[in-house]
Amino acid sequence: MTTYSRRRVLQVGALGGTLSLSEFLRASAEQPAGDSGRSAILVFLGGGPSHQDTFDMKPQAPAEYRGEFSPVRTKVPGIEICEHLPRLAQRTDRMAVIRGISHSLADHGLGTRYVMTGNLPTPVIDFPMFGSIVSREFPAREDLPSFVSIDRPVEGPGYLGAEYGPLSTGEKPRYGQPFRVRGITLDGTLTIEKYRSRRQLLKDIDTAFDQFEAQEDVLRGLDRFSEQAFRIISSDRSRRAFDLTQESDQEVDRFGRHEFGQSAMLATRLIEAGVRFVTVLLEGWDTHQDNFNTLGRELLPNLDQSLSAMLDRLQEQGRLDSTSILVTGEFGRTPKVNSNAGRDHWARAMCALMAGGSVQPGQVLGQTDARAEGPEGQGFSPDDLAATFLQNIGIDPKKEYEANVGRPITVVRDGAVIPGLLRG
Repeated sequence: MTTYSRRRVLQVGALGGTLSLSEFLRASAEQPAGDSGRSAILVFLGGGPSHQDTFDMKPQAPAEYRGEFSPVRTKVPGIEICEHLPRLAQRTDRMAVIRGISHSLADHGLGTRYVMTGNLPTPVIDFPMFGSIVSREFPAREDLPSFVSIDRPVEGPGYLGAEYGPLSTGEKPRYGQPFRVRGITLDGTLTIEKYRSRRQLLKDIDTAFDQFEAQEDVLRGLDRFSEQAFRIISSDRSRRAFDLTQESDQEVDRFGRHEFGQSAMLATRLIEAGVRFVTVLLEGWDTHQDNFNTLGRELLPNLDQSLSAMLDRLQEQGRLDSTSILVTGEFGRTPKVNSNAGRDHWARAMCALMAGGSVQPGQVLGQTDARAEGPEGQGFSPDDLAATFLQNIGIDPKKEYEANVGRPITVVRDGAVIPGLLRG
């Protein structure tokens, strides 16, 4: 008899799309929560940021390669970054710049999947993204999700299963507007939209599982965990964590009143509350045209302001040493500026930032050639970046999980921790 997979069963009861809070609770019930004290924030620059216009400037290259921006000196002698990142330039002593990351998947979907999992995509194995691994290893408190993705998921839980997917908020916070998490208001009530969707949920279950007695135990649990998911969002701790109105005007101004600033501030609040992994999105980097206006007018100033505020707040609260931060996109952009004043997809060279945890800050690791076309020497792979990020969080990248492919799967199959980046 045909049966539905556990992933399909749980998706029916999720609070909208790929939201998996109720599944997380099931996992928490089966596995007692440990307390590693470690957490992480992933800042994903969706679209592919231009490495040579951000953290890998080439001022000596011909004009058609170096572009319109100039480098500025930073707090660390010998390190230069883009002039539109003045705040971050004064915080290079808190982060490490990784240059010369290289791969061959200049496609948004495939490139994202590679960088977010540290494994080359394959049709045989669906690898989990970082947050799902953290969710499995470090469950949060009972009244908090372990893994939150602000707005939408970047990638999924893969072979670990839907219970380790993120609680996706469904929208970004906007200054001056009440923030909702998947239609659930912060006062613990349900919107009309969510009430209707819950009514539809019952119909979906009746239709999909009417003839499948074998799933009876799962279905009984589904209702229990979904109800508990609603209670979590209405719990005092969780409600306070998501409620940005508790922040002062001064703090709002420090992070920025734009969407990314509000998202970065929410990410720090969630970490402070005890969430283990938070994903923040800053999209719009796919600059095939008008690259310099797009970056200089909005993207770089917003990144500069909000990431600096995040580093400052975590440092002030003594949390930076226990919070691993990774800032990356899916690939870089073409070394040569195109006829539309833009740069196209380029996976042979990209850069990333890491901070917090055991990162040895104030340094640059790796380099690209004179025109930012590719790494000097061997360079680094997304696998290496992933192995380093996970190691910094406190998870062995060579740990093995049982999966549904008939053999154990290594978390990061081919990568190695980048030498010199982490202490100890």
